[in-house]
Amino acid sequence: MLSWVRRALWDVVPRDHREESTALRRRQLTVLAVALAGALVLGFSLRIEPGSTSFYWWTLALAGVWVVGAVAAGPLHLGRISYRSGYARPVLTPVVVGLALVALFVVGGLVVREIPTLDAQVRHVLVFADEGVLPLVVLVTAVNGIAEELFFRGALYAAVTRHPVVITTVANAVVVLAAGNLILTFAALLLATVVGLERRASGGILGPILTHVTWSGSMLFVLPLMFG
Repeated sequence: MLSWVRRALWDVVPRDHREESTALRRRQLTVLAVALAGALVLGFSLRIEPGSTSFYWWTLALAGVWVVGAVAAGPLHLGRISYRSGYARPVLTPVVVGLALVALFVVGGLVVREIPTLDAQVRHVLVFADEGVLPLVVLVTAVNGIAEELFFRGALYAAVTRHPVVITTVANAVVVLAAGNLILTFAALLLATVVGLERRASGGILGPILTHVTWSGSMLFVLPLMFG
């Protein structure tokens, strides 16, 4: 088990993704502008009345901001992790990591629902799922999860020259904080730390994407059972 965790989150596979100074500077300016735009769109989307069809459009617009920003910033890499036989694309491992995060959040949720202030914040987020069309909510959640990883663990991570896991995690949390919900911000901090370590180990975005989508998709169904 320890060796599996090390391969998934810690052991860095060899690669050379260095960019020339001009390309790096352009990437840094692009991600700064996109991060500010994304924070504004996110903050507005989560203040829309639950059940409104405009919520879906604004959340898809947010995904568009992340994707366009990620592509515009420069090259993206899928990454690899080590196996006994060599290196391979991370597929099953990130899904297992995502499910482990779900289990951790379930334990945390048992504590949160006993604290009225935090319980209210979770229920405020769940209103958007309860009032929406579930298949559409699942689709929007998956699309946004992919888009976030393309930007934060793709473009932004590559733009940071020192301590990229810490900086991308904090940046991700600050953007989510624009929604004004502390529970969402804490969840973003924990998730971003894990996928940041996956990005560091694998050198790419595939692992973080699969972990994020597994976690967010599962939480859509788990949280209503706990806070319903």
